[in-house]
Amino acid sequence: MLSHHQLVAATRIGMLTRERDTVSACAQALRELARALPLDAATLLAIDPLTGVHVQVAGLGYTDVTSQALAREFVTTPWYRNVVRQELPPSISEDTEDPEELGPRFRQGWFYAERVRPAGFRDGVTGALRHRDRLVGLVHLSSETAGAYDHERRRLLASVIPALAAFADPVGRAGETPGLPERGAASLVTADGVLDLPGRERVRALGDGEFRGVLRAFADAGGHRLRLLWPVEGTWYRLALHRHRPGPGLAADAVLVHETPTELPYGLSPRELEVLTRAATGQTNQAIAQALFLSPRTVHSHIEHLLRKTGAGSRAEATALALRDGLLRPAPEHVGFFGER
Repeated sequence: MLSHHQLVAATRIGMLTRERDTVSACAQALRELARALPLDAATLLAIDPLTGVHVQVAGLGYTDVTSQALAREFVTTPWYRNVVRQELPPSISEDTEDPEELGPRFRQGWFYAERVRPAGFRDGVTGALRHRDRLVGLVHLSSETAGAYDHERRRLLASVIPALAAFADPVGRAGETPGLPERGAASLVTADGVLDLPGRERVRALGDGEFRGVLRAFADAGGHRLRLLWPVEGTWYRLALHRHRPGPGLAADAVLVHETPTELPYGLSPRELEVLTRAATGQTNQAIAQALFLSPRTVHSHIEHLLRKTGAGSRAEATALALRDGLLRPAPEHVGFFGER
């Protein structure tokens, strides 16, 4: 039967899923596990969603060599397959149980002989982390005491694995960004590629080379959020770019892109939207005319039309409206004017 302090630790780990700083939450979760289970070392690994490589996001007690071995070498052993296919985390103590069910005995393998035993550990337990039906990482616990992980203690670990998996899944956490609408396409974009979010379609604008230039400019500018309008194959979309902090499985900043189809607001034409965007950067009519290969008189007419359609009394008021409502279709060189910080 679980003790009071074990139940408290499990509850605290579950509550950590509310934390925004997932890296700190991972470290705190391992400390809570150390209060509830007999362990001398622990590591929480996340799977890089682009490369499939396991990376440590929190560790306790392992040397760098052992941590790297658990992240890079353990997944090549037959024991890894045993871990992945079992709901209850298996332990080294299970070596004496049904070998046909568990496959090759871990104590007889090279990983135990070369990595685990020399480090002084006599028992260990490993759990597969799954979030939204996807394998997202592993948790390893090791003890210098033989037989440390009995059935009841492994059940306790199994009870907190859903919370640990939520920490380790960078894609799932991105989909839970505060303020992100429940509907619409969404993707997480890094310098190395695009990550699809569970239950979301991929953002269609990502197939447009010019938009990708805007996205790169936003990432480089260090802004927090940018709202804009963008056409893709004849359909207009309202897009929001959000800075996504590095987290488990992601070594660098990413950009969360949300997209919903829309009509151009206020009945604006695509050309009027372009003119409004450039006016919002402070360009004069003459500068806008040169950039868009129009006459100054035509630009003046566009300004008059968009003022009338939006109900703005001046260029300054129209600019404030554009920034407030994201009535922008910026070129990459204009992104620095509009990103919210």
